[in-house]
Amino acid sequence: MSRPRVFITRAIPEVALERLRASCDVDVWEEMLPPPYETLIARSRGCDGVLTMLTDRIDAHFMDQAGTLKVISQMAVGYDNIDIAAANARGIAVGNTPGVLTEATADLTMALLLAAARRLAEGAAYVKNGEWITWHPTVLLGADVSGAALAIIGFGRIGQAVARRARAFDMRITAFSRSLTDEAAAAHGVERATTLQDALRMGDFVSLHVPLTADTRRLIDADALRMMKRTAILINTTRGGTVDQAALVTALRDGTIAGAALDVTDPEPLPADDPILALPNALIVPHIGSATIATRCKMALMAADNLIAGVRGEPLPNHVF
Repeated sequence: MSRPRVFITRAIPEVALERLRASCDVDVWEEMLPPPYETLIARSRGCDGVLTMLTDRIDAHFMDQAGTLKVISQMAVGYDNIDIAAANARGIAVGNTPGVLTEATADLTMALLLAAARRLAEGAAYVKNGEWITWHPTVLLGADVSGAALAIIGFGRIGQAVARRARAFDMRITAFSRSLTDEAAAAHGVERATTLQDALRMGDFVSLHVPLTADTRRLIDADALRMMKRTAILINTTRGGTVDQAALVTALRDGTIAGAALDVTDPEPLPADDPILALPNALIVPHIGSATIATRCKMALMAADNLIAGVRGEPLPNHVF
């Protein structure tokens, strides 16, 4: 009996590859850059399953051209790159890796908040550029974190994990989510904002934790940025598309807000001449929210288990639909 064939669109931790090779014929794209769309189709054609990343375009045309897919296993929590309706219509199971990256992403959120508040990137550049000639009482003054007001937009697993960390800094925490009740907010030790606008107005720091959907695309636009304090810092570890990046550049240049710390951008990666890269009050890292050894191994194993179940026609341990 032939073994299932699977295509993996990027090299993943070896522990997951070993699990897959035990039961499947595995083809791995070994390059740093994602496979071009036509290559993605060609390498997936005739496969029983694919293990994908957020950078892969998985649309109806891809599914039809691949031809024999039983499962699409995404190594990520989000899946806005996958046409879920098209997969559902074709009877293709779709899996993701929820929950496992919560703590790592919440850690990075706090790291970005602290780094932006205390201007760490600027300080490191100040030293490396030879500008540090003496201690001075007014050089590189930042914002206090202890006792500051934090507005969390979106209060799922990661938003809640950020709140737990922020309480250790004695931050005053307000959360906004359409599904958040007063009782749930009280149980998590946060105040509930009744509107997005109220949350934006109160935050010394505003941290985004919403999925990218039609409703949340460019949720933080020019109007939203104008509602924030001029001293506020925006943190985004969710999806770049939740922020109108052109509006953010203008707000940072004009002093509408004080700063931004981003793990995600629109587009990704940023072109070298993107104007946001020239701004000293924008701290940007390359989508590393889940980038710890333990977390990425867990994500890869979850994705592998989804893939194996799918090619066997079994229910996926973590399924999107």
